[in-house]
Amino acid sequence: MSSERFPSIIVFDVNETLLDIDTLTPLFMRVFGKQRVLREWFAQLVLYSQTMTLSGLYTPFGELGVGALQMVANIRQVTLTDADINEFKERMSALPAHPDASPALTRLRDAGFRLVTLTNSASSASPTPLEKADLSQFFEQHFSIEAVGKFKPAPETYQLVADTLAVDTSDLCLVACHLWDTIGAQAAGCRGAFLTRPYNAMLNAPNVPVPDLTASDLSTLADLIISKKNA
Repeated sequence: MSSERFPSIIVFDVNETLLDIDTLTPLFMRVFGKQRVLREWFAQLVLYSQTMTLSGLYTPFGELGVGALQMVANIRQVTLTDADINEFKERMSALPAHPDASPALTRLRDAGFRLVTLTNSASSASPTPLEKADLSQFFEQHFSIEAVGKFKPAPETYQLVADTLAVDTSDLCLVACHLWDTIGAQAAGCRGAFLTRPYNAMLNAPNVPVPDLTASDLSTLADLIISKKNA
């Protein structure tokens, strides 16, 4: 960890970091009969969102999510109905907060940190997913990558936040439970705080940035961030 001042602006990833995608499990169990297909779908969604960006193309994250679901169904020779797709969309728009989210955000806000979000998801009309999850009130601003037409971890996504807030990327710390997200943020000049929720882990390989902070739950990670401010 550098001895430089720790950022006072904390940027939160949304899907899986704050909102629990495992609540999609009943749908995947009913349609595919296997819980692990949820993770297969999510991995395909992330893969193809990044493929689109690397190819200079853009499609909203939600539409890619439906497309990835249909792709997984085709691979597994499962027929999706309109009702299945509608249920998927409804569940995705109403993901609940992880139990550790609100307490951690409360501590960070009370400690004087500025909190914003940065998501691959497109912006939506009120009530937004974060409003439905009762988390929106913690954040001064919400950013969507649709403004730059590139998905994280493209550097333009993190720069969007810095430019809008009139700060440098070094003034930002990204909190995410996806290492590919913290890697992108750190490569763009931000600090990275890695939340090791289930299905996410460190990648030990040459030139892979090591997160500045790591914890297995958001409450512990918030305490680590606060300790850096008070150091």
